[in-house]
Amino acid sequence: MTHPQRLLLVASPLMRRTSVYDRAAALAKAKGMALHIAAFDYLEGLATAGLVNEQALAVMREGYVQQHRDWLESQAVSMRRNGLTVTTEVVWVQHPLDEILVHLREQPFAMLIKEFEHEPWWMRAMFTSLDIQLLREARTPVHLVRKASQALPRKILAAVDLSRPEDQVEGLNDLIIGEALKLALQCNAQIDLLFAYDLGAMYQDLEGGDHAFLFESGLARTLHQAQSEAFQTLAERNGIAIEHRHMRVGDPAKVLALFMENNDIDVLVMGSYHHHGIGWFIGSTAERVLYRLNSSVLVISPEHSRG
Repeated sequence: MTHPQRLLLVASPLMRRTSVYDRAAALAKAKGMALHIAAFDYLEGLATAGLVNEQALAVMREGYVQQHRDWLESQAVSMRRNGLTVTTEVVWVQHPLDEILVHLREQPFAMLIKEFEHEPWWMRAMFTSLDIQLLREARTPVHLVRKASQALPRKILAAVDLSRPEDQVEGLNDLIIGEALKLALQCNAQIDLLFAYDLGAMYQDLEGGDHAFLFESGLARTLHQAQSEAFQTLAERNGIAIEHRHMRVGDPAKVLALFMENNDIDVLVMGSYHHHGIGWFIGSTAERVLYRLNSSVLVISPEHSRG
């Protein structure tokens, strides 16, 4: 017996209503799916109390978990009034990543939704955040919501990369566009397609980095023409209208952030892994984009198409 897919909202332990709840409810309604809200709690203060009195710890922990269950249920009430099927769950666990991944493996979730947690650079230098860990490990599409001025997205941007075809996961660009098109159709939203590439970085890979020779030799024009033709072919294959195709030269993270800001994009759809040669894509463009944006991202894993 197959079970219908649901959306998973990973709730903050802080018991604070933010725009991520409205985004999750709006997407569940647009997609015609049920929503499961799960909180993965662990309070260091309560945990250390067990060093003194294990029985007291158990009582305090259960009291806190029950309080959080009641709070999540109170958030679900208004969603159910709007016709959504909503379930809630609170799990006491010290390391939430493993438990979240278990949820994703064992249940048919179509998307994981979570509020993006902005951390200072010095924290990022020492620790890998849960958000980045989820992007690296989850096969399910991960939607990180930083700011959602509109519950239902109205403008969606699909970002693709054709700069090093030999290093890319086959079919990932088409998968990104496909997910963006599906989301746009469900939300009655506008979709744009952007390819941002660093011409200098591409030339360094080919010739060793003499930028003067790059432009004097005409190689830049040749590279640009090849990239443009590949981009137009990709866009045409996926039915993207000419007026919604955009190609920019420059640092991809900066170009994406600027385009989104100038065009009021609600959700950026991008891939989680492209170039084998530089390791995880998350460690470069995608992560830098995350910390520049004021809106939201939907990150697609190439494993999503194989699962």
